[in-house]
Amino acid sequence: MFKFKTPSKKTLEIMAEAAKGNEDYEAKCIEKIRRLTSHEEAKITSSGNNSIFIALSAIEGDIIIPDQGGWHGFKQIAKFLNKNIITLKTDLGLINPEYMDDLEIEDNSALIFTSFAGYTAEQDTKAISKYCKCNGIITIEDASAGIGDKQNLLGNGNYSDIIIASTGSPKIINVGSGGFISSSDSEIFKRTSLPQKLSKTSQIVCGGICSELENVTEKLEVSLNATEHVKNNIDNTIHADKRGVNVIIPHANAKEISWNLKKSLPIDRSGFITTCPNYNRIKQKAIAVEIKNLDYDCLKEEYLDKIIEEINNQL
Repeated sequence: MFKFKTPSKKTLEIMAEAAKGNEDYEAKCIEKIRRLTSHEEAKITSSGNNSIFIALSAIEGDIIIPDQGGWHGFKQIAKFLNKNIITLKTDLGLINPEYMDDLEIEDNSALIFTSFAGYTAEQDTKAISKYCKCNGIITIEDASAGIGDKQNLLGNGNYSDIIIASTGSPKIINVGSGGFISSSDSEIFKRTSLPQKLSKTSQIVCGGICSELENVTEKLEVSLNATEHVKNNIDNTIHADKRGVNVIIPHANAKEISWNLKKSLPIDRSGFITTCPNYNRIKQKAIAVEIKNLDYDCLKEEYLDKIIEEINNQL
């Protein structure tokens, strides 16, 4: 049986300890986030969407979102905040900064994107950062799956002006709830006092995040290596040469194949095999295999080879 991620035993123990209120886990958590992101300030939030809410509240101009491969909350929250939304054409979720040349963008606008396009291909954060800095565009990176990158390309505050993340389940930082936001621009936090007041968290959640951040680099690397193994053994995956934490396979019969895979790859929860078109992945017919959702014990080759065999049998 394939299993979804759950908080580790150590994380649960620290969360139980945090419930006693003997230590300030929030301060410890913030310090770890600052070190990981290279940002000067960080705040713990109630959820990833609340982190987005805080970030977008601080933007005075347009909100630029990718046409696919992002997170539907970007558009929903921007609409709620009455922000002008500009949709950016992408290469199946991957951002090409040159595509922004023809856009009419107000001053103090922001581009919001995920570390991995559709979770399957890492964004070129260096190129995105260079273009946006030269054109006065604030970059907001949803690094829920990118924090702790061994190559220091994702979730890096030297490239992204604002970094946000969800620490809900089954994320790489897997606590069950919560999130965070970081930036070196203190004005971001000053301009968003109300959303921060509405964002309530607890020492228990902070203790869990603190624990998960201890080995987030190793866990992300395991997920990346597992996804690479699957991509290397299945034909026609999109962005096959890119690092990612899931596998997307375009197919005209995606719905039928996805249904068959759900039956042949037993798992204790839905959400391991998903179907496109889906804004959060790609907007064409495809099967998405969410490697990132699996428990780390299920990322061994014996399990991965079973996934590969079943998929190849169905294609």
